[in-house]
Amino acid sequence: MTAQLPEDVRSLLLSRIKDVADYPKPGVMFKDITPLLADPEAFGALTGALVELAGRYGATKIVGLEARGFILAAPVAVQAGIGFVPVRKAGKLPGATLAQSYELEYGTAEIEVHAEDLATGDRVMVIDDVLATGGTAEASLSLIRRAGAEVAGVAVLMELSFLPGRAKLAGSLAGAPLDALIVV
Repeated sequence: MTAQLPEDVRSLLLSRIKDVADYPKPGVMFKDITPLLADPEAFGALTGALVELAGRYGATKIVGLEARGFILAAPVAVQAGIGFVPVRKAGKLPGATLAQSYELEYGTAEIEVHAEDLATGDRVMVIDDVLATGGTAEASLSLIRRAGAEVAGVAVLMELSFLPGRAKLAGSLAGAPLDALIVV
């Protein structure tokens, strides 16, 4: 579902997302959120919308997906007064971790979380910038459940509707909400 943003907030966010043609390779239209992050009004509005979703989900922890998910998730956790847990690429976290591999277009990748950062009783909201193919988000849901925590919901700034991310996540969500603030 698409989170219901006031039209002025939606317009503000969209106006600060820059299309970059042929990046990172020819034929790709990259959605650059750095202008949004550089604008305190737009970044504040985005953070506020995600904090509202965290409350609606009843989240007790926020997971941010590497790397831009960190940028969006950390201020949400601070404003909501709940913990932030980074989900990183394999090999980036010291100590005991849980790992989950997933399929990429050409090969596989792996993400990790500190084993002790999530526990039974935690209601975890996953935040990322873009939902594209859904592989990283799906792997994060597996990690959360393997740690004994519950998935409260997934929220993204932008969903690329021409890619299969939402369909890929449908089964893994197990009834938890998936909200996109903007659908392109």
